[in-house]
Amino acid sequence: MAGGAASGQKVAAGCPERSYLAIDLKSFYASVECVERGLDPLAARLVVADLTRSEKTICLAVSPAMKALGVRNRCRVFEIPRDIDHVTARPRMALYIERSADIYAVYLRYVSPEDIHVYSIDEAFLDVTGYLRFYGCTARELGERIREDVVRTTGIPAACGLGTNLYLAKIALDITAKHSPDFFGELDEGSYRKTLWNHTPITDFWRVGAGTARRLARMGINTMGQVAAHPKEPLYQAFGVDAEILIDHAWGVEPVTIADIKAYRPQGKSLASGQVMFHDVSFDDGLLIAKEMADALVQELVERRLACRSLTLMVGYKLSSAQRQALRQAGGPEEHGGHVRWGELADGGTATLPEPTCALSGIWEALVPLFRRVAKRGRLIHRLNLSLGDVRSEGTVGIQASLFTNEATCAREKSRQEVVGAIKRRFGRNSLLRGMDLLPGAMARERNTQIGGHRSGVEG
Repeated sequence: MAGGAASGQKVAAGCPERSYLAIDLKSFYASVECVERGLDPLAARLVVADLTRSEKTICLAVSPAMKALGVRNRCRVFEIPRDIDHVTARPRMALYIERSADIYAVYLRYVSPEDIHVYSIDEAFLDVTGYLRFYGCTARELGERIREDVVRTTGIPAACGLGTNLYLAKIALDITAKHSPDFFGELDEGSYRKTLWNHTPITDFWRVGAGTARRLARMGINTMGQVAAHPKEPLYQAFGVDAEILIDHAWGVEPVTIADIKAYRPQGKSLASGQVMFHDVSFDDGLLIAKEMADALVQELVERRLACRSLTLMVGYKLSSAQRQALRQAGGPEEHGGHVRWGELADGGTATLPEPTCALSGIWEALVPLFRRVAKRGRLIHRLNLSLGDVRSEGTVGIQASLFTNEATCAREKSRQEVVGAIKRRFGRNSLLRGMDLLPGAMARERNTQIGGHRSGVEG
């Protein structure tokens, strides 16, 4: 499909032109905190960060006024210049989720759920193609109306991108709208090629990260226009099947619709939990935390009446400055066989369970030797990621039970887990704890007060 102008035109001609809006809530967490304090989100100097985690903690958001002073988003607290007077707000993830739901309710005043794709807590795509005749306005006018309604209803500033496909709407938002006085950007394939083919840095474009940019630079490519003009075969050799998406996007082509996204069903399912340590931990504490993570995932299996057949563990160790420099000189993380992730050295492995299960005892029985095989003794652990794989409903046809399974024991264990879940749902996740959760190196009690690894703002 991908490649030259003829290819891009062929795809576009096969799809009726549509009107997509991409709406982003500016500095969302910071804006929510400003509104809660009666401050102007665009003028107030505010950062969202948990100072209890030390000055090395990352700021989850900085207000536009702080960005205007050179404070970059996702910086660490100690990097903020001392002479900038500002307010620091502790994260309240439960509040941010509530405000995100309030804004989704605004979208529903104009568009049905089938035409909305929630991309993240602060960003959504809306297909407004079929609504323009009903509202008697242009796509831009409807986008302005929805954006202004968000601001009027919640006080949170928003930016909007309008495009003839999802990709162009996203680029109109990320590159055009966010630098426009009226916070609105608009692109079609023609204007995209005319105005953005020479835009730099190329990392401003969706799905082009630093690693991709480095590989492109080694090919003499620094702009999307150069991607479009480059021979296809070297791109496929460098990026594999991902080259097709890269080439399409260089031409401003994206055939996927919101209806396609809604209809997608993954072939496999998994449940995962990841944790970055407040401070690097020892081998033994890492094993304790991994067991706590498994406990939480198993509780989710039981509540959703699921079973898993495998588990995968990734253990990350922070790289020193010298190690990072050596890695960059050697060609970057993508050149090292997948053993460098998140800017850290990482080891991983997978264990297959003898049968699909939601029993914690069986999962622990596989996790402990897997951890001892994967993790390195003597090296402090910075990150853990645990996922339960091949997840399916308990009653799925074709699940083969082991001849050695004690069904009565499994039933009792599951019953206990169901009772534990009921107690925690009613009285809070810290209302019932295991003995290991009280050990000095345990993290479950702290994690139970968080959402996505950040303070929820609600204790218990």
